[in-house]
Amino acid sequence: MILKLLLLIGIVYAVYYIFFKKKPISGSNRDELQGSDMVECASCGVYSQLDDSILSNGKYYCSKECLEKA
Repeated sequence: MILKLLLLIGIVYAVYYIFFKKKPISGSNRDELQGSDMVECASCGVYSQLDDSILSNGKYYCSKECLEKA
């Protein structure tokens, strides 16, 4: 009985992960974002405004230093 329950929970989680989990924001979605939206730096993880961030190879960076580190 426990094995069936665990299997059911695993299937529900897999369906959620495949269909409903948010995808990361890529460069193609930049048109959909507003200038005041916050994006995460790919190097250090700090959030900065879209207007202040640097887009390189589909990833956002908070500064030139983080861009050079990557």
